Parts: sequence; structure tokens; C-alpha cells
Amino acid sequence: MTGADRFLSTGLPSLDRVLGGLLPGDNIVWHVDTDEDYGAFVKPLCESALRHGAQLVYFHFAKGTPLVREDEGVQVCELKPELGFESFIGEIHRVIQDNAARGVFVFDSLSELADDWFSDQMLTNFFLLTCPYVFDVGGLAHFAVRSKHHSLHVRGPIGETAQILIDVYHHRDQLYIQPIKVQQRHSGEMYALHVWEGDEFRPVTESGVISEILTFCAWEGGDYGSQVRGVYRRAFRQAEELMRRVERGELPEERAVAGARDLLRRIVTRDARFLDLCLRHMSLSDVLEIQKRMIGTGQIGGKAVGMLLARAILRRSDPRWSHLLEMHDSFFIGSDVFYTFLVENGCWWARQRQKSPTTFLDGEEKVQQTILRGQFPDFIMKQFSDMIDYFGQSPIIVRSSSLLEDSFGHPFTGKYESVFCANQGDHNTRLQNFLDAVRTVYASCMSERALAYRAKRGLLDQDEQMALLVQRVSGAMYGKYFHPQIAGVAFSHNPYVWSREIDPQAGVVRLVFGMGTRAVNRSDDDYTRIIALNAPDRRPESSFNEVRRHAQRKVDVLDLQANRLVTEELETVAQGRTSFPLDLFLSRDEVMMRHASESGQRAAFPWFLTFERLLTASDFVLDMRQMLKTLQDVYEHPVDVEFTANFLAPDRCKINVVQCRPFQVQRELATPLDSMPRDIAPGDLILEAQGAVIGPSQTLRVDRLICVMPSAYGRLPVSERYQVARLIGELTRLEESRRPETVMLIGPGRWGTRMPSLGVPVSFAEISPISILCELVTMGENVVPDVSLGAHFFNELVEMDILYLALFPGKEDNQLNERFFGEARNRLTELLPGTEGHAETIRVIDSEDLPGGCTIRLHADAVEQRVCCHLERET
Repeated sequence: MTGADRFLSTGLPSLDRVLGGLLPGDNIVWHVDTDEDYGAFVKPLCESALRHGAQLVYFHFAKGTPLVREDEGVQVCELKPELGFESFIGEIHRVIQDNAARGVFVFDSLSELADDWFSDQMLTNFFLLTCPYVFDVGGLAHFAVRSKHHSLHVRGPIGETAQILIDVYHHRDQLYIQPIKVQQRHSGEMYALHVWEGDEFRPVTESGVISEILTFCAWEGGDYGSQVRGVYRRAFRQAEELMRRVERGELPEERAVAGARDLLRRIVTRDARFLDLCLRHMSLSDVLEIQKRMIGTGQIGGKAVGMLLARAILRRSDPRWSHLLEMHDSFFIGSDVFYTFLVENGCWWARQRQKSPTTFLDGEEKVQQTILRGQFPDFIMKQFSDMIDYFGQSPIIVRSSSLLEDSFGHPFTGKYESVFCANQGDHNTRLQNFLDAVRTVYASCMSERALAYRAKRGLLDQDEQMALLVQRVSGAMYGKYFHPQIAGVAFSHNPYVWSREIDPQAGVVRLVFGMGTRAVNRSDDDYTRIIALNAPDRRPESSFNEVRRHAQRKVDVLDLQANRLVTEELETVAQGRTSFPLDLFLSRDEVMMRHASESGQRAAFPWFLTFERLLTASDFVLDMRQMLKTLQDVYEHPVDVEFTANFLAPDRCKINVVQCRPFQVQRELATPLDSMPRDIAPGDLILEAQGAVIGPSQTLRVDRLICVMPSAYGRLPVSERYQVARLIGELTRLEESRRPETVMLIGPGRWGTRMPSLGVPVSFAEISPISILCELVTMGENVVPDVSLGAHFFNELVEMDILYLALFPGKEDNQLNERFFGEARNRLTELLPGTEGHAETIRVIDSEDLPGGCTIRLHADAVEQRVCCHLERET
């Protein structure tokens, strides 16, 4: 057999394509649960090798049934490991040398050798001597090692030495493979989980299916805790033995509860309220499962606690949630890893300076740069590497999960980073991208935004270690894109009640198509769907044209070719989908269709997102409502849940709880106002609005109005608009002696936008001291205030008890009295000397400066969605 026509195949052409073909010298190691699973791959290999005239050699040393029959053309080499290592390996190497490059060598499971020699180390020695020998002579060899059967001293060296390493999973009578290592070859889907169906190996891209398979199947690298010696490991061994004794009936159940409490305090939470919730809804077995996916030591942090606790509460409340919830296979990077990283990279003392209110921002940028260049200890790097192998090419997200985060009273909304990893490329590329993501999250712990938040709440001196939650991104691959079908944020208490038919206690959902980033980040140029769960068909928009205009047009997705998160037009993402329930989410644009028909043209993409059939033809609304009520009842507090949902079939939806935390409502938001003023003189009316109102219904005195005048702002170049934003920040953060109690901020477009063409680009930190925020819809007909429920910007408004309202000039019952702002005394230059050039754009009016003892009074009705601000004269 010449080099050109020699046998280089697994015997399964589809598997060959997954692996990018075989090369002379390849040693293929199969990690299997049983010898039968290994045999399923050996059989087609042998049949194909014999058909192609290859020299097939079978090394038989196991005591069970032979994998290969002694048919014509098969050389069976019978061996007895018990006769000694040297004679055993010497005979094998002699046979390999005799067959050299023509040989295809099949070995029985190497795990048999460890049993015979009573030594994992000798098994490893055998492989380290034999694998390079096969490589040097240019043969092909197949080995098997049983999963969960050996120490890391076997898997590590074998994985480093073999050319090809494949994990095999057996789930529900189906075989799956996931290549872990394929040396000198790469393809776009090489390291994905594949299902063996007939003659084909098809990539499995649905996150819910992958996590179910890998969670149910044994995983070699799962017990990281076993690698940690000393106090940490000893505590878990004692807990495992305690659980076994309770299960055998040797100890009462109360002992398991006591053991769970001890472990919960060690790795989950020391917060009294969360500890009590965990004890009531998580078993000792649940806590031990956390340890199996723990990297390093320490606690798992608030975000991880919220996710695990929510899932435990739902499963215990109703068995159907065990089937409805998408399984998670998250990893937890312990909080001690963060401190170790700071110490080893010379950042510890900078961290200590951040505890002082006078020096907490000193050197903040420098220490962030040091963190972004930091290195991790070798033992942590090994665990990171194993985790990357586990996820293969499935996208993951690295999420902050600090000890204080998502607690009662301190949500830290948007203060720390979360980083998506599209997770494509070879192992080293994926590992480096992951390390960059970890460093980015660690650095965000030292950012001005995070430190200022902690300082304002008196948390600088509290232990704020940064744990991390590494989650598989929920969704599936659609062409080159990966994303969930739908995602969003749900609140058990609805703070935006735009109709008397809406029950605030039924909850509300802010829903998007694609990645949930468009739900939690306020999109400057797009919209989301707001769903009141007791009245899903009642929309804030009052006409079909408004519904169409305010529909989501852009979709966040992971571009697997570009290896990053991108934003695409809905048409680009949805066009040509065949195995996707688009009809659940999209409605036909009849107006576009009619116009196209009248003009004799074909409508390019006559669809827009309404989610109508999702809300009317599925159980989505009922499921979300039950979820929120269940969690709120247990928490005894409103909750805020981030989620994704994917339909695996028209009647089979999987919901993934990504995050759950207490919703930081300062007081009851959706209550009606007793009465609104009537017959206000036109000259006394400052503004009135009929539209979006979020916050508690209330009547209050306004001490200071700060208004960015729409017409003047619209004439400014971009650079000066940024100057206006900075001046607004200075005005709202004046020292308390120069800043009155109640400040109302009014401006065109969207506050907090990143695009000055759409509004005023302030940060929330710049305007956080205000009491009322008003958005004027005057930046263009296609730019309207987005009621950003669930967005970080919105959550901060609610947390700070800031009333939000929108005004639509030109619509009935909406008006702004610009004459009032033009004639009233402007205190801008008095408060900020040197700002004369901006006096036309920024108007600062204090109630105490108004003539005739007038005051400014605001009435806001969150139920009727009405606002009236007027001068109140002395009577």
C-alpha cells in the first residue's frame, strides 16, 4: 500500500470530516463510559480497514469478550499484562515495528491495564511510551480509557500526548462525541458536541440539549474539589460521608440540614436572609453539586446564588418546572481566586486604598491596567483549560458574581461587567479569550462607576470579593449566528401601569428577539416589547402605526465567524429560516404588503416583531406569571428575573433562568393619584403629559427645574452636546448647600444615550441626585422615549426612587411652556460661572426666585399615565 492510498480513516466518513481527516501517526484516545460504547466505533473501523486492505492489528489483553474477531486479515496479538510491564510493552512495540506505517492498531481499553497492574501511573507510563512509538512509525492507533475511572495523573498526560482525544457520551440510547483535542487540524465545528445519527455526525447546537446530555453523563473533570487538599476538601469529604449516612438511615435528616448550613456558609452565602432561603429550598446534595463545578475556593457570589436558588425554588414548588427549565451546567470561580490574583499581580495594596472615602479613586485606572495584564496561578490555569475543553465551541458568558451583588438592598445593577465569549477557534484561542473576559470582569470591580456606587452606599470597607459565574449561553446556532429565540427581563411587580386593566401584582416582561443584551441595556435606536402579564394584549401604543413604528428592528447575536457579539438587522437574522418558529414572534406588515402590491413590487421583508402568537398560542405568559409569583412568594419581596426561552418544538419550550434578584422597589409604584388639578391658567402651566409615567403616583413641590431647551440643543454640534451633558452633571452634583431637595430634569430625546443625536449623553452617576426625570420627544419623529423596564438605566431610576415621565409635544394633552423657561430667571451662570455660552441651551429655574410667592407643583398619576406641572400661587 503506497502512501497515497494507505488507510487513513476512522471507518466513518462523517466522523473523518468532523476531525479534518486522519494523519499518519495519529493516536486516537476515546473516553468512554463502557467498553460497548468503544466497540461501537471499533466495529466500523475494522470493517473499513479490512475492505481497504490495511494491516489491522488487535492487541487483546482484557478479560472480557474480544472487541475484534479473528477474521481473515486481522492479526490478533494475545497479551498477558500480569506477566510484567517490560515483557508486555516489549511485545507490543515489536508488533508495531513489524507493521510500521501499514498498521492500524486497536487496543483493548487501557483501563484494564490499571486494574491488572493496580496502578494508574503504570498505565500512564505505558501510553507515554507507546503513543510516540506509533507516531514515529506513522501508524494509526485507537485506545480507550473509561471515564470517571482514573486520577488526573492519567487523563492529563494522555491528553497532552495523544494527537486526537474524543469524549463519548451515551444518553437516552444515543451516542454523542465531543472532540477535545485534534492536533494540527481545525474546522468551525470540530470541538462541538455531535450526535451520531445513522451514518452522520451532526453538530448539536441547542444549549438546552447540550447541557442536558453533559449534566446527565459522567464528566471526567467534574470534581475539582478533589484536587484541593486541606481544610476545604476535608469539609466536603465529611459532608459527603454525612449524606451517605443519612441516606442509609444511620443519622436523622436534621444532621443533613446542619451539614448543608455549614457548607452554605462556606461556599454560597453568609447573608442571613439568603442563607435562610437556601436552607429551606436547597438540600445538602444540591450544595455538593456546586462543589463539583467549582474552580478554586471561596464563595460563589450573589449572582450565582440567585440563579441556583431560583431554580431550586421552582423545582420544589411544582414538578413541571423540572421539565420546563433548561438545565444549567454552569461553573463557579470562587471568590478566593480573585484575592489570589490581586496578591500575585501586585494589586492588593491598591485595593486596600480603595477602602478609604478620601482615596478610593486614587490610581484607579492604573490598577485596572495591571489587572488586564495579570497572570493566573498554574493550578487555576489547569482548571480553566479543562473547563474550556468541557464547553467545546459552545458560546459562554463570564458574569460578575461579587459577594454583595444582587443582595437585598444592593443590586449593583450594571456596575460590574459581564463578557460574552463566542468561544470559537482552537483550544488556545478559546482559552485566551476566556482569560481576557475574566480579567475584564475583575478590572470592572476597580472602575470608577463601581467604586462610586460602593462609596455612596457606605460599602467601601465591606468585603467585596469578586466571584464569577460562567454560563453556557442559551440558544442555538442559526447559520453563522448563535442566539436564543427570545430573552428578556421580568418583574413580579409591574411599575409601569398604563391602564386600569393592568394588575401591578401580575408582573411585567420586557421582551426581545435574540440576545437579552437589548433588554438589559438601553438601546438608543430601537425598542422592546412590554407585556403586562395579566393583560398581554393591552399595549402602551394606541394604534397599529405606533405598534409597527415601535417594534424591535435590530437583533443582538453572537457571530461565530467574527467570534464576537454583533448587532444585525432583523431581516438579516430572520431571512431564510426554515427550522425556526418565526410565526410565533413575527407579524406580517400588511401596510408594506399593500404598498408593494399597489406599486407592482415585491415587499423585501414584510414582517415585524410583535410576539402576538407567542402570547396567545403558547403557555409563555402563564409560565412567566407563575414563575414570578412563586419566586416573589418565597422571597417575600418583588423579584427581577433575567431569562431566555427557546422552542425545541411548537409545543415544547425551555425557559432558562439566567439571573434572579430582589427588585429594589423603594415603595408601592402603581397606585392612583387621589385627584389631578383642573382649570389651571394657561400662563401657570409649565408642562403636561399623557404617556409614559414610571414611579409612584404623587404630588410634590419642585424646588429646581433644569431644562435642556430642545430647539437650542438641536442646533449644537456634537462636541458641544457632550459639553452640555457634563454641565448637567455638575449642576445635579453641586454641594448640598447649593442644591435644593427636589430637582426635576427635563431634556430632549433620551437621557443617558450614547448617541448625542438622540438625546443628552449623561451617565446615570451624573444625574443620580435628581428626583424627577422627563424626556421630551422632540429629537425626531422616529425617536421616542423607550420605557426601558429591566435595563440598567431603568433599574437605577427605580432603585434611587426617581420619577420618570415622557412628554410628547404635538399630541393631545401634551405640552411644554417654553415661554415660561425663556422668561424665568436663569441661575446657570450664577451656579456655574463661565458658562454664559450655554445659557440659551440650559435653563435653571428655582422655585424661590419666582415672583409673587409662587411655587412649582408636580402631580403624577402612574395609573392614568398623566402628569401636570404648574405654578401654584399663594391664596
